[in-house]
Amino acid sequence: MSDPSDTPKSPTLKSQLFLVAGASGQQGGHVARQLLAHGHRVRALARNPQNPKLDDLRSKGVEAVAGSFDDPASVVRAANGIDGMFLMGTPMGGADAEKRQGIAVVDAAKAAGVPWLVYSSVGDANRATGIPHFESKFAVEEHLRSSGIPSAVSAPTAFMENFLAPYSLGSLRQGKLTSGTSPDRRVQLVALDDLGAFVAHVLEHPRHFRGKRINVASDAVSESEAARILSEATGRKIEYQQIPLDVLRAQNADYAKMFEWFESGGYTADIDALRREYPGVGWHRVRDWAAGQDWARLLG
Repeated sequence: MSDPSDTPKSPTLKSQLFLVAGASGQQGGHVARQLLAHGHRVRALARNPQNPKLDDLRSKGVEAVAGSFDDPASVVRAANGIDGMFLMGTPMGGADAEKRQGIAVVDAAKAAGVPWLVYSSVGDANRATGIPHFESKFAVEEHLRSSGIPSAVSAPTAFMENFLAPYSLGSLRQGKLTSGTSPDRRVQLVALDDLGAFVAHVLEHPRHFRGKRINVASDAVSESEAARILSEATGRKIEYQQIPLDVLRAQNADYAKMFEWFESGGYTADIDALRREYPGVGWHRVRDWAAGQDWARLLG
């Protein structure tokens, strides 16, 4: 993948200007913070540049500019003069909307002459999973590849921060960890800090990563292992409770399809190789990540 000496925070890299889409969210925010830590300038693309979620980044010198995935012209304006761009989508509006918006932004990036673009997809979306919110991201990947824009794809697995989502915290307060996977089925996870550091590294090294697609994960644990780790970290007894797939399917057919895929194998990131070849990322194990959370505040 890379020369081990070619790690993040290289002192020989010059400061560059990067456009980050989704900087008000978790993934884009972590990428923006890592770029700032590496001495780069960051321009954040946001529907509302005055969004309070951007206050911390603005205080660190980030330039927030108005832009929407539904307004390609605004993306062209925001991309003026940049050295590279980080693009991510979200299935919150549905897989079809994510595909449509992603393709439109890729076209806008091409029109703007963006010299280097890193797209955040999802692990193994290129394996014909049939999962709607994987397929939508892969459609954007294919369009990006055909566009001719120098690019790379970062493909993260599930996030460790999913344990901190409101629905997860609600269950943890009741002493339960819930999911749709079998208790002993291991699932690959990535910490957002790790993903941000890795993406920043990719943005900094276009010649090495051009044309590459890399599945990104920090660790792999089963739900029963995760329950034991969270019990130790929180000081509370946490037990795993599997949600039947038919119940999940009634709630969200897309995500039920994903849990079925987990059962059949799931993500295939080469965790050992990532740790060996990019040590500067500072990869977290789930146990270390959990120990670093303020559970007293989170769980009340």
